[in-house]
Order: sequence, then C-alpha cells, then structure tokens
Amino acid sequence: MYRVKTLNKIAPQGLERLDPARYLVGEDVTEEEGILVRSANLLDYAFPDSLLAIARAGVGVNNIPLDRCSESGVAVFSTPGANANAVKELVLCAMLISSRDITGAVRWVKNQAASGVEVETVVEKGKSAFVGPELYRKALGVIGLGAIGALVANVALDLGMDVYGYDPFLSVDAALRLDRHVHVVQDVSELYKKADYITAHIHYNEKTRHMIGREALAAMKPGVRLINLARGGVVDDEALLAALDAGKVTAYVTDFPTNQLVANPHVIAMPHLGASTPESEQNCAVMAAEELRDYLENGNIRNSVNLPDVYLDRSGAQRLCVLHKNIPAMLASITALLSRDGVNVENLSNKSKGDYAYTLVDLGTPVEPTVLEDLKRLPNVIRVRVIG
Repeated sequence: MYRVKTLNKIAPQGLERLDPARYLVGEDVTEEEGILVRSANLLDYAFPDSLLAIARAGVGVNNIPLDRCSESGVAVFSTPGANANAVKELVLCAMLISSRDITGAVRWVKNQAASGVEVETVVEKGKSAFVGPELYRKALGVIGLGAIGALVANVALDLGMDVYGYDPFLSVDAALRLDRHVHVVQDVSELYKKADYITAHIHYNEKTRHMIGREALAAMKPGVRLINLARGGVVDDEALLAALDAGKVTAYVTDFPTNQLVANPHVIAMPHLGASTPESEQNCAVMAAEELRDYLENGNIRNSVNLPDVYLDRSGAQRLCVLHKNIPAMLASITALLSRDGVNVENLSNKSKGDYAYTLVDLGTPVEPTVLEDLKRLPNVIRVRVIG
C-alpha cells in the first residue's frame, strides 16, 4: 500500500483519485512515499528515506526545497494550467479596477451613506471623480505566454484590445494555444513601448527577480497600468513606488501586498486570490493526485519542476526506474548491467533536465536483486526503483 501525507487541506475530488484499497492518505501518515501539498512550508522538512515524490496542488514551488529534492531523488510536481482560468478572470478584473477606480467608487458610496447623506442625491455629482478609460482599443502587454498568459492574451483580443506578448522560452504547445493576432515580440522593450496595460505571468527565480525594475519602468509608456498576479519579487517595489509617485505608472494591481505597497493610494492590493476558486482548487488537487499516482504506480514523470518529463505505456514483466546525474555513458552502464544478467529490454526512454536525468526501462523478465544492487552502486546513480 502506498503511503501519502497531506500537508494542507486537499480538495476531496483530488483525494478520490487515490484508491483507498491501494493508498493510505492523511495528515498523520508517516514514512510517506508521497506528499500532497499546497502552501505548507517544506524548506526545513525532514524527508524520510521512503519519500519518492511531492505533488504541489498549484504552480509556485517556492515552499519546496528543489535542490535538496533533486539530490535526494525526490520528484517534485506542479499543476500548470489547472488554475489558469481562475487567474485569467482575476486579470480581467484587475484591468477593469485599475481603469475605472471601481474600488474607490464603491468605498465613496459607502462613506456617503455612513455620513448620513442621502446617497441618491450625490451620486451624479460624485461620480466624476472615478472616470477612467475603457479597455477597448487599448494595448495589453503580456509577459509570459504559458497556460495563464495565453488565456489572458486571447481573451483580451475578444475585448477588442491590441495584444503584445513576450516569452523568451515560448514552447511549441504554448505557441499553438495563442491566437494568431497576438503580436509576439522578441524584445520585451518593444512591449514596454506599446502597452497601456502590462500583466506578468512568469515564474519567480533569480533570473526574473526584479525583472520589472527601474530600467523596465523607464521604458514603459507614461500612464501605464501594471498588474502582477505572478509573484511579488518579479516587481521591484521601491522602483515601482517611485514610478507611481512620479505618475509614470497610473495604477498597480497585485495580490502580493506589503505594508509599504498598501500605503500608496495608487496601489490596489488583494490577498493572493489568483487560484481562490472552488473550480481551481479542485482542478489543482485532481491534477496533483494523478501526477503523484502515475509516478508511484508507473514511474512516469509529467509536469515535474526538477526532473525531466518521461513517460511510457507499460510493457514487459517489470519496469525499472533509474534517477541519475546527467553525464555521458550512464545509459550504456545501465543497459550493460542488464545485458550481463541476460535481461531483455522491451522498451526504454531516457531524458535529461539540467544536471539530472531519468531512465525508464521495461524488462522482458524480472531482474535479479543482485543486479539492482549493482545498479545502485553505479557512480552518479541517485535512486533505483522497480515496479512490478
């Protein structure tokens, strides 16, 4: 029976994907082989030797120690696209409230009523303070054209906007999702020059930290409205606040608030609402559970953030899963040991990602324990697993 620990409340639709006849699932599970998590902090979590995989019901993995996971042979999964529609809808909301000061208008009406004024007598005169532009025929810049960015770009076209997209790592699949009318630019400065609204949908890492800083802000159109529902660190808050005070940026909408940001009248700050819909939570939980199940039961890797995607339809008597360093001759060393024991290879797949590689081998006959021990002793092999 597989043992799976839950470190947050996981939507039941996801847990239902783990057959109780084969899985023991819960927050009290020990010696776990899998972990299902949302936002719980795993940076200092003590991994049991049994741990094979962590599935994050969401996209951001800043709460997971990726380097330590890779070194320990632990696959880390995320759920790209599962919350994309929820975030797309919040981006649309952000564009509207950054244009029309809807939050300020609602607050003003409530304040009028609270002061004892008959609201209907003042609304026509008071509404002029909340005038703002329409989205129609404005230019939107989308930084990052993955699952979320592509949806945002396409729906903005439906609103009559002119859309510019930038993504230096644009995949073929992502490109196919984009409407052909999206202007994909190779230089982000071109997007900055043209966009009336800019929304970021990129992962946060050392390369993207403060990507939107003083230089980027200086290159943008005067009066631009900026939306960041990706990660707080993508925007340099100090540079952003200076640009707001100077009038370079008209409004900033984010769901990564700080006290400093909230104090600025041109910042519209929300709690981290991007994926906060029941549909999104269900989609993420289902996707995470299915990724974890496929890895535990079949050794297949899909949507891993630290290891290469490798998957094969099952064939043969046994499946051998070998996680190893990405160095020359590893595959030859693995197959040589199998040949020495007279084991026929029915099917094989090998992929690499950065410093790590993963090999799946379907075997015609069961492998002897001595061969497995020899495989584990090979230099640069991190983990060996056999699935019957």
